[in-house]
Amino acid sequence: MNILVIGSGGREHAIIKSISKSKKCSKIYALPGNGGTELLADNIEGDVNDFELIKKITLKHKVSLVFVGPEDPIVNGIYDFFKSNIELKDVNIIAPSKQAGLLEGSKDFAKDFMEKYNIPTAKHKTFSVENINQADSFLESMNPPYVLKADGLAAGKGVLILKDIDEAKLELRNMIIDKKFGDSSTKVVIEEFLDGIELSCFILTDGENYKVLPFAKDYKKIGEGDTGLNTGGMGAISPVPFLDDDFLSKIQNKIIKPTISGIIKENMKYNGFVFIGLIKVDDEPYVIEYNVRMGDPETEVVLPRLKNDLVELFYSMGTPKFSDIKLNISDNHAATVILVSGGYPESYEKGKTINGLNNLSQVSVFHAGTKKKNDSFVTSGGRVLAITSMGKNFELALENSYDQIKNIKFDGMNYRKDIGFDLL
Repeated sequence: MNILVIGSGGREHAIIKSISKSKKCSKIYALPGNGGTELLADNIEGDVNDFELIKKITLKHKVSLVFVGPEDPIVNGIYDFFKSNIELKDVNIIAPSKQAGLLEGSKDFAKDFMEKYNIPTAKHKTFSVENINQADSFLESMNPPYVLKADGLAAGKGVLILKDIDEAKLELRNMIIDKKFGDSSTKVVIEEFLDGIELSCFILTDGENYKVLPFAKDYKKIGEGDTGLNTGGMGAISPVPFLDDDFLSKIQNKIIKPTISGIIKENMKYNGFVFIGLIKVDDEPYVIEYNVRMGDPETEVVLPRLKNDLVELFYSMGTPKFSDIKLNISDNHAATVILVSGGYPESYEKGKTINGLNNLSQVSVFHAGTKKKNDSFVTSGGRVLAITSMGKNFELALENSYDQIKNIKFDGMNYRKDIGFDLL
């Protein structure tokens, strides 16, 4: 069958690598893809939110399966577009509905969902221009640091964690009144700061049955020791060493099961991934946020451990076969280190030639911000490459990734040298 993957990051390259191994896969197309996906798929230029173009490509290339990587087209209703179109309704699309997309597209909606289904999360309240003056007293009732979250999508940049209450009050007004994050911050969720260690849970569901994929832990800060600005992710490991049977049971019973139950009771059409951002506080799990797609760079450590045929798994969803399939997970640990452009996550230059990719061994290289230029690759984004290794523990996997990174060079290249530091 022909398959279309929507997106351009390391996540999409990892998905394409896994899909390409399937005997059911004939041809892969990527919109827009990147330099790495071009090695396995036909890249097609276009906007991931241009649904009419996606329809045209799907019909022209007789695509049977569409995988949607990024959150924007999901939140904008690509699933509904397919299912309401007579020419597309039989195409298998891996994405939840627009209604389900609100779990990521609106922090306020997600918090209401958690409250309704008794899913543990931080104390919170939502404010807009209508009740902005009440926010001051709510902030004063909380202990620092103060967490402000833009309600809508803000490309991972809509969260502020502030220690000073006067600064928190000022930034709240910057967000709501001055639209610091555009329309995404016309509503702002203020929540208590939870002090603990984070981890990521991934569920594949057809809206009724579900599979729990390997857990992962990612590292968001640009600097060593988790310092500096937030990024899209500087590295990840899987499995998570502190996830023992007792803690996993708590996650299953207090978070995963009520989440799926809530999706069913709300009659959400769901045919894809639920990514649950978790934090462990005093041996109890709390939900930080929901995402309605796989994470990046977590995908680059989760999929290498999954031995199942991914296309077969996708096609079983919505059928009795899905519940019968057992996930075959490698016992090996996976670790990925992200190479980024100099200056990222702030301003950075593009078009830097990447050298040394032909000198690597025993690693998987997932391209994110790259383009093919003649016989070379050049940088085209902030996060450029994900270098993933496998080993009997995450320390050995990281050691190999770091050893191989020494062979890679591009002007301004930067990466964290302490991924996994907090777990040693």
